Amino acid sequence: MSLIPATILTGFLGSGKTTLLKRVLAEAHGQKIAVIENEFGEENIDSDILVSDTNEQIIQMSNGCICCTIREDLRATLRDLAEKKRKGELDFERVVIETTGLADPGPVAQTFFMDDEVAESYLLDSILTLVDAKHAGQQLNDRQEARRQVGFADQIFISKSDLVSADDLDALMHRLKHMNPRAPQRAVHFGEVALSEVFDLRGFNLNAKLDIDPDFLTDADHDHSHDHHDHAEHAHGAHCDHPSHAHDDHGHGHHHHHDDDVKSFVFKSDRAFDPAKLEDFLGAIVNVYGPRMLRYKGVLHMTGTERKVIFQGVHQLMGSDLGPAWAEGEVRTSKMVFIGIDLPKDILLQGLEQSLV
Repeated sequence: MSLIPATILTGFLGSGKTTLLKRVLAEAHGQKIAVIENEFGEENIDSDILVSDTNEQIIQMSNGCICCTIREDLRATLRDLAEKKRKGELDFERVVIETTGLADPGPVAQTFFMDDEVAESYLLDSILTLVDAKHAGQQLNDRQEARRQVGFADQIFISKSDLVSADDLDALMHRLKHMNPRAPQRAVHFGEVALSEVFDLRGFNLNAKLDIDPDFLTDADHDHSHDHHDHAEHAHGAHCDHPSHAHDDHGHGHHHHHDDDVKSFVFKSDRAFDPAKLEDFLGAIVNVYGPRMLRYKGVLHMTGTERKVIFQGVHQLMGSDLGPAWAEGEVRTSKMVFIGIDLPKDILLQGLEQSLV
């Protein structure tokens, strides 16, 4: 049986998750989707679409979708659904897991790699983060969970963008890009986004495409090949002491400077990595900083192989794979992006540098 793709949907209160889920559960989109809802959700979908006094954990919707709430833990729910699908008791093609507004999507993502039974049935497709344009500034300033959700995202949907000025939206997108340069951002209207843009994004596939905005790379690399300055800092200059106060940095037009604790940085080198050194170094780093490492990904030039080596990780979990061969005449460059909370950039860059041949 082929693996069931799973999408993790995260986002702050009021960002439109419920609107998006209601569409999935009610619209005639012709897909059979199982939605797993965290029962502790602040605004429960149940009251609107589902009969609330039912004892059934799994409810079949009129459009062929299934809705179930997590009563115990996610692993048990996922195993249960997969087993019912195998037995032919339930028919669904994919799963969407909604995390509560304050949840860290990390442990949810890790479930797909750590639990063998889950890993044998499901393929984690992507983490989608919904951001409410009107309230995002305040939420990102005051709540680390909101910043973490941005750091984890494979795709960011910005809702309520019609309620803010073009300048404010631009400043928000700029800020999000610093926190997570690998997630494409789209402004959407109240969950009216084509489902084709929500599913099969392959954010967790180990592939040779490293989605970092090309402007971000040139911006980060104008000093020299290793971006040794914190990108967020050198792009913005001034420091901001209080979470909810931001001041203008005049060099950057209307972009406010936010020294967010969730930051990204990029490492690039044309020299090859020594596989053993790199493995030792990354192993040690993940051991110490794993909980603060949200997402990291790279396409690497390694000695001893004519193929690209692709690696990625979430928190302490890291995986790597051989990718396609380097093309004739292609410049063999390693590119890595790290997204995390107050990661020791100098230690990381220095360690990576020392892991080169």
